[in-house]
Amino acid sequence: MTSPAPQRVVAHRPLIHHAGAWYFPVAFVARLPFAMMTVGVLALVVAVRESVALGGLTSAAVGIGVVVAGPVLGDLADRHGQSGVLVPTGIANGLLLALFPVVVSSSAADAIVLGVAVAIGLTGPQTAAMSRARVMALIGARVAPERRERTFSRAMAYESAADETAFVIGPFVVGVLAAVTDPWAPIAAAAALSLVFVTAFALHPTGRVVPTATTRGERAPARALRHPRLLVLVVAVFGVGAFFGSTLTSLTAFMAAQGAPEAGALLYGAMGVGSAVLALAVAVLPAGFALRWRLVVFAMLLFASAGAYSVGGSVLTVTVVLCLMGLGVGPALVTLFSLAGTRAPAGRTATTMTLLASALTLAQALSSAVTGAVAESVSVATAMLFPVAAASLVLAMAAVNASRARRWDQAVPVE
Repeated sequence: MTSPAPQRVVAHRPLIHHAGAWYFPVAFVARLPFAMMTVGVLALVVAVRESVALGGLTSAAVGIGVVVAGPVLGDLADRHGQSGVLVPTGIANGLLLALFPVVVSSSAADAIVLGVAVAIGLTGPQTAAMSRARVMALIGARVAPERRERTFSRAMAYESAADETAFVIGPFVVGVLAAVTDPWAPIAAAAALSLVFVTAFALHPTGRVVPTATTRGERAPARALRHPRLLVLVVAVFGVGAFFGSTLTSLTAFMAAQGAPEAGALLYGAMGVGSAVLALAVAVLPAGFALRWRLVVFAMLLFASAGAYSVGGSVLTVTVVLCLMGLGVGPALVTLFSLAGTRAPAGRTATTMTLLASALTLAQALSSAVTGAVAESVSVATAMLFPVAAASLVLAMAAVNASRARRWDQAVPVE
């Protein structure tokens, strides 16, 4: 069944009026299973099978599934509507998450554990990407033209802050549940959230606002997704994901050396606090502070703080540095998704957003695998250098974007 054509009702009412009072809370909670599953499988495998390397590989397997399925799910949503994609994937993801602790705790071979992890990634609900597509469609169809630019900036800031907060709360919940109950509890919680809230998000009326292939006019060809103006953003988001993964895994290894591996997820939340706050603050930055220069500034902050993290030291020192790291990573992610929103080819908004989300998750998982292997076979100190390499990639892409953005953006119509 295809969605009806979106009704264009321009009004001066705020975005929350058009979305509905329950939309943003439901959309936020529906993000948590995605934020919890990569960290949850890592923590569970490390705790049960006592191998940081296998835990990293398991996270990588989840990421591989996400990157394979994410763009496909986004394209299907662009063609046929979001609910028909999100309902079955959310249910499948919840069931697979519920099965995972049973497999890990059994005598099943590592290959089977990795296979289930890939399936979890393949069914990962792309809630954040779908939410951005819905918000963009609402702004275009329901918000008065003179208010769209400001509303769009604030909406993208909120969406990225919601992602950041979910990435904070997700690991935090994983750490708390694993510490006070059992390592399988976070995965069970993620399964329940996926079954209930992803389904509720999928069936929310805002899903009908996003035009599908049968209700929209011209749709950009697939090759538009390979244009350098989008690829540079995908690579930069990949760098942010690598930063997340290498930081979390090296931090887990660091805390394991201190005798408290489960505390790694809790300390990881310290980085997200500043990240989420600064992500929201991006909405009040002056319009004259162009997106391309924002990305350069925030990438520089990310690189500098990652350098401080690589030095290591005491738990207190690392915690303080993690708070500083959040000052760069949150605003950088907001800026990258804002740029992607303005550059999304016509009719391919969900696909564009899932490409970035998939790059973020894949990089997080792959960097977890590499960092975990290095921490186990070389040293924790060496593993703590990886966030610097990830931040340098973000900074390099920011520089490339700054040099070409004006010409690229002049040629891109906003969908």
